[in-house]
Amino acid sequence: MNTPTVLVTAATGTVGSALVPALRSRGVTVRAMTRDPGRVFPGAETVVADLREPESLVAALKGVDAAFLNSPSALDAAALQIRFADLARDAGVHRLVLLSQYEARADSPVRFLRWHAEVEAHVEKLGLDHTVLRPNLYLQALLAFAGPIAQGWFAAPVGDAAVSAIDTRDIADAAAAVLTGTGHSGRTYTLTGPRAVTHHEIAAALAGATGRDVTFHDTPADQFAAALTGLLPPWQLDGLVEDYAHYARGEAAEVHTSVTDLTGQPARDVTDFARDHATAFAAAANAS
Repeated sequence: MNTPTVLVTAATGTVGSALVPALRSRGVTVRAMTRDPGRVFPGAETVVADLREPESLVAALKGVDAAFLNSPSALDAAALQIRFADLARDAGVHRLVLLSQYEARADSPVRFLRWHAEVEAHVEKLGLDHTVLRPNLYLQALLAFAGPIAQGWFAAPVGDAAVSAIDTRDIADAAAAVLTGTGHSGRTYTLTGPRAVTHHEIAAALAGATGRDVTFHDTPADQFAAALTGLLPPWQLDGLVEDYAHYARGEAAEVHTSVTDLTGQPARDVTDFARDHATAFAAAANAS
């Protein structure tokens, strides 16, 4: 019996880079997709392809049994993912696992959630064996704040709202289980951490892991946006502000057991994330 081949898009991303070894540990052939011709993934096939180049995707999908669909953040991300899904169907891919987002819905005030809902609806109509994963806020997003955290603080317009944030390693483990298991066709799994935490509690976890004082400052949305102006394109910055408004309204606090149900292991807590990434925050402190 031939070993199934699984294509991982965005293999260099936060989720993809954890998914490649998670799949390898399950004994499947992993085809890691990257736009960087110089990138090599140990133990995996490396394929150079770009979601913006359909011809490259046709080649990447040849002989693939299952595919994990994610894309870098882009203004046309929904259109790119929809085209990939069509090409996967045409290539005879048997299973598609789509990375979406917590609370994705067509009428959401958050543009990213509307975009994800659009892709979900399209994939639903393709007739493919497909599964949707909807993770909540990534704990690894805190690494983008490593500089300020190293100086003892970080800020966001979220108030005291709790969010059931998730470690991206758990997203990868859940995806690996779905890509290689059975009984997931047509299912949608909401992926969260084991509890909802406030950003003040996140700060306390980081302080405990690093041995440094870390304080969270709630900040008005306009000040948050002003601080990031020029660092992100306007559409992405506006979407990020919408995301945080969604969190601040308490709409992302529900806890789901999908990580444990799919992997057999408890979801990682924020304290686990802080401990495992303490050296990254320490390195930022030493660099500052």
